Amino acid sequence: MNTDELIAQLSSELKPVSRHALGRRLAVGIALGAPVTALLVIAVLGVRPDFAEAARGYPFWMKWGYTLSLTVLALSMTAQLARPDGGRLRLLWLAAIPVLLLAGIGVLELTQAPRAAWPAMWLGRSWLVCPWIVLVLAMPIFVGLLWSFRKLAPTRLRAAGAAAGLSAGAFAATIYCLHCPEFSAIFVLTWYSLGILLAAGFGALVGPRLLRW
Repeated sequence: MNTDELIAQLSSELKPVSRHALGRRLAVGIALGAPVTALLVIAVLGVRPDFAEAARGYPFWMKWGYTLSLTVLALSMTAQLARPDGGRLRLLWLAAIPVLLLAGIGVLELTQAPRAAWPAMWLGRSWLVCPWIVLVLAMPIFVGLLWSFRKLAPTRLRAAGAAAGLSAGAFAATIYCLHCPEFSAIFVLTWYSLGILLAAGFGALVGPRLLRW
């Protein structure tokens, strides 16, 4: 059997893959982990008692806008890196937009508040635990994304792990908003972002081992 015959035989029963298969696979992974994260928030941390009122306020949507935009951007990077031809991350620079917007809001808030209130706005009441809570809450979603990668073919394993961790951290921070009473943009920019980056760092650390195929 020559090479052409071997290739023809190996490819004779191949079935076309839907162009949306990758997106559906990642969505299922998110759907597997996100309910666990939500259950942890509801059962362990508890939904903030004034949630109905808070959901009508600007700070709540400021937090959700930031974390959801990072989630969408991180998932787009994860989808790109899930392919063998991941190539350059052309949309990576877009992640700077929500960060810069939130930083601008934070600076505006600080200029409108007395200087004596700045430490409280930055640290809030939960700065010591907030990043670690986001990291822990990200783990079920990260595991779900690892399941998604079982039928995908990443080649840049460390980058793919970091992108998956970034996605998990950003979406976990979104769910954490159900509990978190903090309202300052500078708090969210600092401590939410730190938790999301910790999840990305964890993904980069374990990616080469857990995403190998």
